[in-house]
Amino acid sequence: MTAEERRNLHAFQDYVIKILDPTYILSYLSPWFKDDEVQYIQAEKNNKGTMEAASLFLKLLLELQEEGWFRGFLDALAHTGYSGLHEAIESWDFQKIERLEEYRSLLKRLQPEFKTTVNPKDILPEVSKCLISQECEEIMQVCSNKGLMAGAEKMVECFLRSDKENWPKTLKLALEREESKFSELWIVDKDAKNIEVKVLEDDEMETSEIQIFYKEESECQNLSQNSCPSSEVSHIYTPVKPRNYQLELAFPAKEGKNSIICAPTGCGKTFVSLLICEHHLKKFPQGQKGKVVFFAIQLPVYEQQKSVFSNYFERLGYKVAGVSGATSENVSVKHIVENNDIIVLTPQILVNSLKNGTIPSLSVFTLMIFDECHNTGKQHPYNMIMFNYLDQKLGGSSDPLPQVIGLTASVGIGDAKDTTEAVEYICRLCASLDTSVIATVKDNLEELEEIVYKPQKFFRKVESRTTDRFKCIISQLMRETENLAKSIFGEIGTITLENISEIQNREFGTQKYEQWLSTVQKACTVLHLPDKDEESRICKALFLYTSHLRKYNDALIINEHARMKDALDYLKDFFTEVRAAGFDEIEQDLTQRFEEKLQELESVSMDPSNENPKLTDLCFILQEEYHLNPESRTILFVKTRALVNALKKWIEENSELSFLKPGILTGRGKTNQNISGMTLPAQKCALNAFRTNGDKKILIATSVADEGIDIAECNLVILYEYVGNVIKMIQTRGRGRARGSKCFLLTSNADVIEKEKMNMCKEKMMNDSISMLQTWNEAVFKEKVLQIQIQEKFIRDSQGKVEPVPDKENKKLLCRKCKAFACYTVDIRVVEECHYTVVGDAFGKCFVSKAHLKPKSFGHFEKRAKIYCARPNCSHDWGICVKYKKFEIPLIKMESFVVEDIVTGAQKLYTKWKDFHFEKIPFDAKEMFR
Repeated sequence: MTAEERRNLHAFQDYVIKILDPTYILSYLSPWFKDDEVQYIQAEKNNKGTMEAASLFLKLLLELQEEGWFRGFLDALAHTGYSGLHEAIESWDFQKIERLEEYRSLLKRLQPEFKTTVNPKDILPEVSKCLISQECEEIMQVCSNKGLMAGAEKMVECFLRSDKENWPKTLKLALEREESKFSELWIVDKDAKNIEVKVLEDDEMETSEIQIFYKEESECQNLSQNSCPSSEVSHIYTPVKPRNYQLELAFPAKEGKNSIICAPTGCGKTFVSLLICEHHLKKFPQGQKGKVVFFAIQLPVYEQQKSVFSNYFERLGYKVAGVSGATSENVSVKHIVENNDIIVLTPQILVNSLKNGTIPSLSVFTLMIFDECHNTGKQHPYNMIMFNYLDQKLGGSSDPLPQVIGLTASVGIGDAKDTTEAVEYICRLCASLDTSVIATVKDNLEELEEIVYKPQKFFRKVESRTTDRFKCIISQLMRETENLAKSIFGEIGTITLENISEIQNREFGTQKYEQWLSTVQKACTVLHLPDKDEESRICKALFLYTSHLRKYNDALIINEHARMKDALDYLKDFFTEVRAAGFDEIEQDLTQRFEEKLQELESVSMDPSNENPKLTDLCFILQEEYHLNPESRTILFVKTRALVNALKKWIEENSELSFLKPGILTGRGKTNQNISGMTLPAQKCALNAFRTNGDKKILIATSVADEGIDIAECNLVILYEYVGNVIKMIQTRGRGRARGSKCFLLTSNADVIEKEKMNMCKEKMMNDSISMLQTWNEAVFKEKVLQIQIQEKFIRDSQGKVEPVPDKENKKLLCRKCKAFACYTVDIRVVEECHYTVVGDAFGKCFVSKAHLKPKSFGHFEKRAKIYCARPNCSHDWGICVKYKKFEIPLIKMESFVVEDIVTGAQKLYTKWKDFHFEKIPFDAKEMFR
């Protein structure tokens, strides 16, 4: 390739990025691209989208020095079907592709109409010649898996990338042949631009390119990013002039001081951090460079802030990148840190990198910014990072330390009873972050209050059901199940479990019962008897009884806060799963007991007189607020995912509220109730839909929406039996950002209202304490912080950093449910530091596998199947089966097993592999060929 051709490809790269999906052609470029580069590009597509993947691909392509890559690239385009792009690059003439832009723009605007009127399956045979073969397959797959509207959306996405000059005409002919109404809108002629304007001005036409005007109290001050790849909302950064209060907050940090910036949610703390960052990077003299790291705890916040920093700083010529737990397997942390000016991280990434030496010390950074810095305490990753910092500071190291900035809406006061204790608590937070300045808005308070509106707070005490037949029936089933469990202990004789006699004194349908049940279940799991068959039978029986009690308890909690119908549906789903699994005699008996009561439960749950008074009051609040302001935007906070799902169904099925079209936002991991969380893309799209879709008027969320996520301005916050500490109160309240916004606490428990009122008192105590600290002489404050740091380091050092010695004695892993033998620890291997497999043919006989309902790839792993205990009538979930590079291997979960000492027979339960200190041998592919 000549230098001129390389320059031309660079010059025309925007056309390539808009059209090319690089994953379609990578297989043709294997002589020039390494496996890890291919995986990096694939990960970029999965995490950020096709255009970002194409941009990365071109960057790597243009860096190639080997012979023949340019011709290889052209051949790959031709083989894959990118004929238009191939022709344009061959001649360096992109006029044909340029002429397609007006049709792309028109199709973007007509996308909603296309989705609702076009059947993609009907026209695909006619238009397939204008698409890549893989795209046609993907369209059909989306139609099958997600429905025709999703398939139509996928087809639009593919047309927008098509490089065939005749695709607009081909689409027109296909629409006419199918007599589609959309063909009347899709007009292909020389006046297309005029037609486009006419369509957009048609009052009856719904468009997808919605212009959204947030008030500037948005957390990122118009910098928040669209995180759902299918949306067409534009997010080109427009410079924003900082407000006076934002300059006031940034001032101490700009002077180089370590600072905690404490300001309300919605005032633009992220924008303040951008100002600090920009000032910091520009202050270095010629030949020196700064390096900034920004920490975000939650993945949605990480994604959001990475986009914000990229948009702001890349226009200034700075390099921005990020690494999170979701992407760390695909990228080199060391490479990212070395080659970028600003790095956005989830904090555990840096903790791990410091521990394994990938990052030698914090001296590689010149500025560290901790988002939601009030979390810096105990063993939180923020504190682990700062332990490293403080060891370097107090250890006499001559290496420079980075400046530290913390961002929070509330520093909190812990368990402080008075201002003196509150001051001490805040000083300890400052010591942990090595700060002696707390920046708050004082001089420009009026301006801040114009921007951030403190919502009115209302307390609504509502009554629970006066009679609850559903609870009576379920409680009776629970008592029967408890008696069955107690009869098992009667068989054991002298061997009993601590506190088992108190089983009848627990209150059903409470968190306390759930906690006690969890303790009992763990104790049952490690029960050790001389007769192994008897041990297996008894442990399995107790596992089943306690599992059913847990589900009944969950149902009572749902019944307390939602409809009886939702609680009953929860139980019916559970018993359906029970039937599909092992379904032994005990499960048959428990299922029969439930089904004997099912008809009565159905009747009770459908009786209108049993409606939950809490829901009646919640309905009244929503109707009243939307009557006063039909454009209201609401966030409804609840405690559990099960309740999120129940309230979503209630709103959708309520004729008076269904217009709200609820969205949901929950965390990512599994709960104790085994309810799966939302994936990161699902979280991103839920947030984006609430920001941009005017029809989505309410978001039902768990605590994941408390901190840091930039949620669109809303004027109504409802806390539904939801209360926490003073930090949680300030953050949830801060979600109501609009002028005249309201915050309702709705509860049947008077103690909850009292706790919230106590939080309001603590907030005042916190503000008074901050004001007091701001009057201190800075040298006095610094000395106080230093003394706390020295004291805390002495305690840490005296406790020691003794690494646990791995136990080299061979142990058994037994199924946690039925105690069937699974494997020996000597056969366990560690794959890529955090996954565990078992080598040898023997383990394959201990489990059975079923195709995974949600197969997907992550890093080097391709998830294919679920694996279960092979013992008849057990079927306990042990993990997954994956394709790892060239090998089919099982990956097992620690929580699915009990560890037994071979010599003594003593058993222990671990929930995480990191807590089980056995000799961990890395996976070696050579063992697979023995």
